[in-house]
Amino acid sequence: MSSHKQFGPEGWTPERLGSLVGKTYVITGANAGAGFEASRVFLSKGARVVMLNRNAEKSAAAIARLKGEFGSAAPVSFVRMDLAELESVREAADQVLETVPSIDALICNAAIAQVALRELTVDGFESQLGVNHFGHFLLCGLLFERIDQSSGRIVIVGSNAYKMGLKKIQFDDLNFDKKYTAWNSYAQSKLAQMMFGYELQRRIREEGRSVQVQVCHPGASRTNLLKDTASCFNKVLWFILSRVVAQSAEKGSWPEVMCATEEGLESGSYYGPTKRAQMVGPVGECPLDEVALDQEMAAELWAISEDKTSMNRSFFTPKE
Repeated sequence: MSSHKQFGPEGWTPERLGSLVGKTYVITGANAGAGFEASRVFLSKGARVVMLNRNAEKSAAAIARLKGEFGSAAPVSFVRMDLAELESVREAADQVLETVPSIDALICNAAIAQVALRELTVDGFESQLGVNHFGHFLLCGLLFERIDQSSGRIVIVGSNAYKMGLKKIQFDDLNFDKKYTAWNSYAQSKLAQMMFGYELQRRIREEGRSVQVQVCHPGASRTNLLKDTASCFNKVLWFILSRVVAQSAEKGSWPEVMCATEEGLESGSYYGPTKRAQMVGPVGECPLDEVALDQEMAAELWAISEDKTSMNRSFFTPKE
């Protein structure tokens, strides 16, 4: 049963936030949509924001907007990163480690969705699985120790699509070579992200580390997620539906901001809008389908992810 009782009838809102001066938030896909709106919230509370985005021109425009709102000295910066290219992820992680001394939360916000025709990344992954899961898996691994040093958080921005489609990781055909559909491949990518988040929670507990991992979803929010990838039919359909059932990108950002900042959140939980099939409404804890907590499937996904991303070390280096 969904619940927002923890935060009252209005659910969680940014009004609960105090000062975030001295905090640093690293956000993927932050030049538009929920990632941009999350950046606005963090900056409004005095935090530093580091955007990890693919497009330098759009990032410059986003930063100009934020500095126009919060002043030229607003602590917001950009590191170029393309989640569809593992080498780009490695280069971006190196730059972050060189320039960002502490990370209070890494927010895995970027995503692509409903790719109309099957595409492969330069590393040979189905594009949605490559961007949404494998790219973020590698980034989390490369930045984990820096986050751990700050007793920070990793926020996985999932989607209710995880419990739709095939409701499994298709290990025998990860790239949908046999029968590709935009919906099933997207659903698999979001399930993979969320399974990774819950598996990472379990491994952190076993290792006795201090990093928190939280999983959330934005509900149905008016963003440009489908703009560059979906079929014309799906774009038109979403344009119509979004005017009826969707909320603003600002409200869509609240679950990830909450998961990056709120104390007392439970591990193994799932946060987001709680009304109208979890599409809109007060932000709180949402029902979680058991498939996301399948430990056997998650362990197999983790092993494959380490192999596919060539993680040449464990997430957890031995403690001294």
